[in-house]
Amino acid sequence: MKILWLKTDFLHPTRKGGQIRTLEMLKQLHRRHEIHYVALDDGASAEAVPRAKEYCSRTYPVAHRAPPRTSPAFFGQLAGNLFSPLPLSIARYRVEELRRTIERVMRAESPDVLVCDFLTPAVNIDDLAAWILFQHNVETMIWRRHAETASGLRRIYFANQAERMFRFEADVCRKVRRVIAVSESDARTHRELFGLQDVPSVPTGVDVEALTPPGPRTIETDLIFIGSMDWMPNVDGVDYFLDEILPVIRRKRPDCSMTIVGRYPPKSLRQRAAQDPRLRVTGTVDDVRPYLWSAAVSVVPLRIGGGTRLKIYEAMAAKTPVVSTSIGAEGLDVHPPDDIRLADTAEAFADACLELLDDADSRARIAQSAWELVASRYSWASVAAEFEKLLGR
Repeated sequence: MKILWLKTDFLHPTRKGGQIRTLEMLKQLHRRHEIHYVALDDGASAEAVPRAKEYCSRTYPVAHRAPPRTSPAFFGQLAGNLFSPLPLSIARYRVEELRRTIERVMRAESPDVLVCDFLTPAVNIDDLAAWILFQHNVETMIWRRHAETASGLRRIYFANQAERMFRFEADVCRKVRRVIAVSESDARTHRELFGLQDVPSVPTGVDVEALTPPGPRTIETDLIFIGSMDWMPNVDGVDYFLDEILPVIRRKRPDCSMTIVGRYPPKSLRQRAAQDPRLRVTGTVDDVRPYLWSAAVSVVPLRIGGGTRLKIYEAMAAKTPVVSTSIGAEGLDVHPPDDIRLADTAEAFADACLELLDDADSRARIAQSAWELVASRYSWASVAAEFEKLLGR
């Protein structure tokens, strides 16, 4: 097949869950198919476009850099978006040159399959009828959960953005040829929320061989959180953990240490770490595996989110036991308490962490069960094969 693949970014350096999922699947598909990759290039990395040959046949970069959320230009966008029907997170990626590039590639290449990767770039497609929408999240649910956990003016703003997102997402999902979700939970939400009939799903994969510890573990930190710290659900989850869960843990275990690994940590988080010798914030790292291998417990305290959580399967492959909220593990094939611990209050979450920190045997049992789960069912080759079948339907 000849596939036109549309996304808002290139995939290197690969630091976000959605990038990892797309990269690993495209590597598999590229072995058998001709991939034409159209995406925005923000110019931040010289390796982004050249390394695309790892996963596609030809690239079509469109120069565009969305203003950082702390810049004056972003606040100008925010003001300009007040009366737009589009949510700001969509409107700021509407790029006329990207729309023209899509049309040009379609005319020149006559692709067999059109894939819109994530909802955001769909704002640049004139006619959605022939496209497959690969939905890594249900964006409406993310914004609704933002509204539920916020207060004051932020709550009003998030609720407004959630309503705009619902209208846009529903319209796109109803117009495309097919929606493919990343979990059966998300597929069910698409059917219920947008009135869709046939929404297949593909699971999340993991590179078990690369993530499995190479030898005996040496524990250097009690708790670890891994995730991009420029994504609001991760920031909210970390703040929730530090404000409400970690104090409960430290009442019983005063020396409990924690490491937060992820790009672009906010200044407020770095300030907290500067005042707490047992809290470490790394920022961007080249390889998360050594951090996973040296942690006793991986925590996923998300209250907002959608899709599936690569961070959980990666921790399982690294044989690091996981404590998560139900939302954090939503859509994953997990079997608590055997291969993960789930807790939805601060006290229950703290208790689960303390239990595992105090019991090395329990940690080992959960870690082994989790590793066997991902090793037996979730290789990227098998996930990409399922996706490939759906492209041909």
